[in-house]
Formats: sequence, C-alpha cells, structure tokens
Amino acid sequence: MFGAPQQSENTAMLSSAPKRIVSMAPNLTEILFALGLENEIVGVASDSDYPPQALSKSKVGTFWQPNTEAVIALNPDLIIMLDNERHRPFASSLNRAGYRVLTLELRKMEHLQTSIELIGGTTDRQLQAQGLTDKITEKLDALSSRVGAEPKVKVLWTVQNEPLRVAGRDTFVNGIIELAGGQNAIGPTVQEYPRIGTEELLACGAEVIIEAAMGVDLKQQRHAAGIFWSKYPNLSAVKNDRIYVVKPDTVLRLGPRLPEGLEMIARCLHPNSFVE
Repeated sequence: MFGAPQQSENTAMLSSAPKRIVSMAPNLTEILFALGLENEIVGVASDSDYPPQALSKSKVGTFWQPNTEAVIALNPDLIIMLDNERHRPFASSLNRAGYRVLTLELRKMEHLQTSIELIGGTTDRQLQAQGLTDKITEKLDALSSRVGAEPKVKVLWTVQNEPLRVAGRDTFVNGIIELAGGQNAIGPTVQEYPRIGTEELLACGAEVIIEAAMGVDLKQQRHAAGIFWSKYPNLSAVKNDRIYVVKPDTVLRLGPRLPEGLEMIARCLHPNSFVE
C-alpha cells in the first residue's frame, strides 16, 4: 500500500535524538505521539487535537499561520513541518536562525511510510516507526481484501458546494476513494480541486457523494447537504439517498489513523461488506 518516494532536501538525519520537538501540523503531531514521543513534544500547531494529550501542549500558531515567536520561545532542538508553499519561507527563516528543521513531503498516501521512517530515524525511534508502518500496512491490506472484489462505486467528493468544487484525481483524496473500493466520478483535471458546473455534475454519474464536515455541527451540515443536493434529483447518489457527511480528522489527516478513516469511507461505499 505504501510507496517510497524520494525524500526532500531538508530531511537530513540529526546527529543526536532531539529532546524538545515542535510539530507544525496535526498529522505530524499524531505521528509523534504514535512513536511514543509525548514527553519530547513541547509545542504543536493549535489545530492539533488528537490524541487528547496534544491539547495540553503549548500552541505555536495554526497550520496556515505559524507563529515564529512562539516557536522560538520554546527553545526547540527540532521543528517538524510539511513541505508546502506556506511553510517554506517559515522553514527558511528558522534554518537561517540556526534551528534544526525536518521538512516532509506528505501529500499523498505513498508518502506516509517514508515520512514515518524519517521521523523515526531523526528521533531515535526506528523500531517504533517500523512497527507503526507495519501496523498501518496490515490494516490497509485487510481493508483492501474486504472490498477488493466489490464493483467500483463512482464517488463525487466535494470540498465546497457553492460554488461546487470537488476532489480531482491527482489528490490524496483520490487515493482514499480508490483504496475504499471506489472510483473518482470526475475524470482527469488540470486543477487538483476543480470547480464543476451543473452539466459536468449530471454527466459524472456519481453513485455516492461524500462531504467532509467543515467545522460546523455534523447534523446541521447533513441537513444543509440534503437541501443542496435535492436540486439534482436525477443524480444517482441523490435518488438513492447516498450522500454522506463525514468527520474530516481521521479521513483527511494523513497519519496513523488513516486505516480508521478509510474504513469509514469504505462502509459508505460498500455497506454490505461490513455486515457482521
């Protein structure tokens, strides 16, 4: 299930195991805790809400708005962040100031194993990292075997309804859809998360529609989704009442809870495969 992509330029191993670690993304926080580094974590992005112990750690800004002063105040000997456009200037400034920064490419499912192994090697948790990747792989293989023989379900994964924006095929979400026994209802697109119009929507033949809850009451968003999609009664997913609003943390955080999130989606696509 996992691959082994090339590591980014800033992922050099450190000479000694760090004692004061700052995590700049919720999924990185989850990986660190899963590797048994709770005592070494001194700061986390404020979006980090799992495991519950993460809530007691000092906050260093959000994933999208990191707070340089808050990071420096914690006197870290390792700062771990993701390789993205928002974090690159932040990483460069910390590097220039002499701080050790581990930057990870963690955009797609095939990046997860390598990222866990790099964090494990950097923090002297190699055995724990191997155990974690083995556990994730075992669970994903079992899930794949469970739904692998089922017919592929056409899935429309929406990230915004007005205007309608969906997940394309060159995304992490597409990997979730495929591993859960589905097929992205949207064909190849230039953008990762393109806007689509009514004509393209009706032509896609979506059998299942999935929305990730966006910080509001789940019941409220499900009600709003029902109202929005009722405008398209001829769409298969609408006609058969197969519209799902799911909690985003396990599904959209590429980390140790990936199998849990995938099973939740697989149950939406192939409920009969999970009848005990």
